[in-house]
Amino acid sequence: MSKKSKKPDNQICANKKARHEYFIEETFEAGLALQGWEVKAIRAGKMTITEAYVIFRNNEAFLFGAHIQPLLSSSTHVSPDSIRTRKLLLNRREIEKLSGAINQKGYACVPLSCYWKNSLVKCQIGLALGKKLHDKRKTLKDRDWERDKQRGFKQHLD
Repeated sequence: MSKKSKKPDNQICANKKARHEYFIEETFEAGLALQGWEVKAIRAGKMTITEAYVIFRNNEAFLFGAHIQPLLSSSTHVSPDSIRTRKLLLNRREIEKLSGAINQKGYACVPLSCYWKNSLVKCQIGLALGKKLHDKRKTLKDRDWERDKQRGFKQHLD
């Protein structure tokens, strides 16, 4: 019996904490403006977005707090900044929709995952509403119930 892989082939990293902390209302796909050493480090799997969030300035979206650990073999003439603010590439309408929801309705904008799409790095961002403590407990309880239900079905099949 083979164990199935936890992440898809094209996925770079995921923010599992975001789905626990927030209700995800809507998702968007954004491109990332990266430097050459960052792409090399991402290919080596050195990216995390667990503490990252999206900020809006001057009608532009930026990924703040994403960590890309530089490779030791990166070029000598480049001084890598592992947590620099990276620009997200979105349409103007998408930026207006996201920033409007954040400013008026109290939503948050969080990165959910980063993945390869052909040779480009894409970031899936979500328009999110924060969960209260009782919502988090309910989510855990539902997840445990689903797991127990699946185990019960497997035992009856054997």
